[in-house]
Amino acid sequence: MQRAAILGAKAVIVVALLLSLLGQLLIVPLLAAEAVREMPAAEGLRWPGIIGCWAIILCVQVALVCMWRLLSMVARDRIFDVRAFRLVDVMTACAIAAAVLFAVAAVILTGAQALPPVVGLFLIMGFFGAAGIALLLLVMRGLLARATGLEADMAEVV
Repeated sequence: MQRAAILGAKAVIVVALLLSLLGQLLIVPLLAAEAVREMPAAEGLRWPGIIGCWAIILCVQVALVCMWRLLSMVARDRIFDVRAFRLVDVMTACAIAAAVLFAVAAVILTGAQALPPVVGLFLIMGFFGAAGIALLLLVMRGLLARATGLEADMAEVV
């Protein structure tokens, strides 16, 4: 059962990575062009917006690669390793960076009076989603540390 779950999770990661690449290369530039067409005054924000979106997507991609590596460690029964902590730390940093990018985008677009309500809602949800994931990862890191300590104690007993 665990093997099937790991393979399923890895398949989801592959699909998510492919969709994120599609978003980076096609969707984000098209949405930016559409936004400028709707609000010509926002032309100066086109490329900063595209780069900001790419940065958020890159955060997601890095976190997905870390997740893949963690799943591989679980499959090999090597999850209680120092490398796992580094991977969780990188994922946490990606979530924090994405939350900051969402907040910065909201401030910039609000200041430029170029924040449609739907985009504002998206930015708020993105901020709280990324911040929530970062907090969850911090809790999970603590659980991993505790489990690693217990595993080391059990290895000494056995």
